[in-house]
Amino acid sequence: MIKKKRLVSLLKKLISINSENPGGNEFRIARFAGDYLARLGLKIQIYEFKEKRSNLIALLEGKNRRRSLLLTPHLDTVPCGGSWTKKPFAGTVINGRLYGLGATDRKGDLAAAMEAVTGIVESGRKLEYNLILAATADEETGSHYGIIPLLEKRILNPDAAVVLDSDDFSIVVAQKGLIHLTVSIRGKRAHGAYPWLGDSAIDRAAAVINDIRKHKFPFRPHEYLRPPTVNVGTIRGGDKVNVVADRCDFELDIRFLPETPPARILSELKSILRKNAAGRYKIAVQSLQRPYSIGVEHPLVEHLREAMRSRRVRPKISGSEGATVITFFQERGIPAVATGFGCEGCNHISDEYVKIDNLYRGAGILETFLRNYSFSSAKDLR
Repeated sequence: MIKKKRLVSLLKKLISINSENPGGNEFRIARFAGDYLARLGLKIQIYEFKEKRSNLIALLEGKNRRRSLLLTPHLDTVPCGGSWTKKPFAGTVINGRLYGLGATDRKGDLAAAMEAVTGIVESGRKLEYNLILAATADEETGSHYGIIPLLEKRILNPDAAVVLDSDDFSIVVAQKGLIHLTVSIRGKRAHGAYPWLGDSAIDRAAAVINDIRKHKFPFRPHEYLRPPTVNVGTIRGGDKVNVVADRCDFELDIRFLPETPPARILSELKSILRKNAAGRYKIAVQSLQRPYSIGVEHPLVEHLREAMRSRRVRPKISGSEGATVITFFQERGIPAVATGFGCEGCNHISDEYVKIDNLYRGAGILETFLRNYSFSSAKDLR
């Protein structure tokens, strides 16, 4: 049984433990959560791929130990910033809202998962499968010390996964892919009074960016995702106001849909660059994540919807324009969805909060989902 007071008390304790990233120290919060779950009888392991960057893996053994379901929130938060009007580590409760850094992103979901597990253990009823609760490090800066190495090293190799990284009871079944890259354009230096003697890399970059904005990158329309987007995130060029710039670098954030090969996106970008800066450009790709999609008829989705309806919550099937870690499961053939119970629009803001009633419902939804889920058909498996 889910207990609201216990849930609120637990979230306050989690918020009181600073796990800002950058800064990067999840050791204390991982140890706290691990000790809490160990007292319930779960088997606890801590993995670190960099000192103090702790990942908590907690195992609740079920009847069929050959099948496993992963439940995974993250431990780290963004930096606090200086414009809070509430105490960011106090867990202050006002008018049904609990304020604190990570309340929505994602300590609230971690508390809900821990409370759901507590309710299951207290009932004395074993689940049909092994439940793995993995609270991971480094999600806010790329997961390089968290879910990525845990999957690469097969420390985590579940049959299915639920990622706790969404808000307002959304069930995320699709996610855009992303490409982060830097374009470097070379020009010819000259005195600013005689620009015809030079070749401005900034002018060439401006022409490239203008054509990128007008270009329609290919995509197949998706029910839950908007069309592709391109954002010019940074631009740097030139040395002095009276010198023709011989170099200009800019960074692009490209978001693209399922069924669009990233190679095609890059090919069309190169065509634009050849038109405006032939022989004078370089592209360096920093990050590439493929898009993700799972059918709404998959048992993960169906069971989550049923659990939400049982708690009088209307489930909302959605897609994610931004990146979550579900893409890393796709690369390994592991079916995954994302859901969560935070407050939409409260991520990465000052005075971040979560609605206590929503979190209470969320913990109940997780408890019901975990009790009722079973690997009963081929659709459940990879």
